[in-house]
Amino acid sequence: MPEDTMADGEQQVAWLMTPYHAPVLDREGTAFGTTASLLGDEASDIFHGLAVKPNSGHQLLELEASHVAKITTRAVHTDLSPEAAAALPPYREERWYHLGEGGLFRKRPEWRDG
Repeated sequence: MPEDTMADGEQQVAWLMTPYHAPVLDREGTAFGTTASLLGDEASDIFHGLAVKPNSGHQLLELEASHVAKITTRAVHTDLSPEAAAALPPYREERWYHLGEGGLFRKRPEWRDG
């Protein structure tokens, strides 16, 4: 079995391949939301995190990359306890830009090219 394929058939993928609307799981494997957008710099291949649509509530939450344990073709697995997942901060829309195709690609506006 390839190293990036897990026993349950999930295949680990790079952050740019994060599935849109995939479940985001706490460390116990319980889904607390779905992926809505990426936060990062595509040109520099720097992943900063995700915007997550929570299962309860309407306000998107920001999940830092440091809490993403792995991304697969089916889900985003985090190291967050259920309590920490419930306490994620809201995302700040002013930092994010539209990508298209129903998803969003976000990057920090204070970054400058060159």
